[in-house]
Amino acid sequence: MSASSFDITGARALVTGSSQGIGKALARSLVEAGAEVVLNARRPEPLEAARAELDELGPGRVRAVAFDVTDEADVCRGLAEVGPVDILVNNAGMQRRAPLPDFPTADFDALMATKVRSVFLVSREVRRGMIERGRGKIIVIASVQSELARPAIAPYSATKGAVRMLVKGMCVPTWPGTGSASTRSPRAISRPSSRRPWLPTSRSPPGSKPALRPAAGDRWKIWRARCSG
Repeated sequence: MSASSFDITGARALVTGSSQGIGKALARSLVEAGAEVVLNARRPEPLEAARAELDELGPGRVRAVAFDVTDEADVCRGLAEVGPVDILVNNAGMQRRAPLPDFPTADFDALMATKVRSVFLVSREVRRGMIERGRGKIIVIASVQSELARPAIAPYSATKGAVRMLVKGMCVPTWPGTGSASTRSPRAISRPSSRRPWLPTSRSPPGSKPALRPAAGDRWKIWRARCSG
């Protein structure tokens, strides 16, 4: 669906993790649909660069508010600056990869904070305002990995499953007419955090060089064989 097929003029949308990648693309579509869009990320410099770029599409309708979505106090401060939110897109994310026996606890905690805790903190605060106003929409960017298994990203997949269940809980009609929540699960997207050397195509001896990335059909056969073996 193109942005021209619907009109959300006057609505205020907050997109977390929107200085680049999926978040920036979503913010662009919201601007094109007429919304006032607030960009969010932790680093002010790339955030301001994204704001300047998108402001050309909707002059005066794009703002940038930097805050850490994993920090409760900073979330409250940032949302106070943002103001009432009609549409919240929880997109902030990160990726860490390693075989589960070698996965660092610090990386696991970072994934959970960025991809689960952030959704809880930001959605909870925004939801309170939506309840008061009797309307609003919360969207969480999930992943097909909440249903699939791939090498080296078990903790990442766990975070996506967690947010899907969190959103289901948001949908319980405790307060009728106070808005809705949903997830969207994109497939693999090429971005800096997803660029990495390919895993070995077989269980190579320690110190051996990984084989070249196989074709898509061969990868599926390899994964299926590993899971069944």
